[in-house]
Amino acid sequence: MRVLVLATGNPGKIKECAAVLAPAGFTVLGLDTLADTTPVEETGSTFEENARLKAEGYSLRTPHLVLADDSGLEVDALGGAPGVLSARYGGPELTDPERCTALLAALAGTPEGQRGSRFRCVLALAKEGRTLATFDGVVEGTILREPRGGHGFGYDPIFFHAPSGRAFAELTREEKERVSHRGSALRRFSESVKEV
Repeated sequence: MRVLVLATGNPGKIKECAAVLAPAGFTVLGLDTLADTTPVEETGSTFEENARLKAEGYSLRTPHLVLADDSGLEVDALGGAPGVLSARYGGPELTDPERCTALLAALAGTPEGQRGSRFRCVLALAKEGRTLATFDGVVEGTILREPRGGHGFGYDPIFFHAPSGRAFAELTREEKERVSHRGSALRRFSESVKEV
């Protein structure tokens, strides 16, 4: 098994990534395994810039490959917001359910046909401070009027995935991995490393 450090402290992301990457021969570790866990500042204006910053920064602190993800929700009626600020939307002190509530409040008067959105993910793979490759994934959906389901994390309870006929939080982990933005990016990464 190859060791891969995933540049996140989010247990939901670690669980999702570990499940997808285990068949490719990876043992996935979180940032808590590093001696220095000081956060790398996400000063980029795009998901790719932030993923690269994190991957390169953390890869200087470990001999292992580092895979960093930057992902978020883009809502058409909000001009693409919250975008790269998805994890901090409404203020850094909010919980995931409070962030969902804030987003629903911002869309309160938005009609059904104008609630289009997408989850976007960019993964950056780095070693010794240098990005080796990036991989992306996107899934389209719409924003519900109220949360549904008890699975997942983040905006999953308010993101409706039409092909599944359910909110992301109503899907099992396995179902979500098959259709999600992160699952898509991880499969691209997994296929790429199989060829190395």
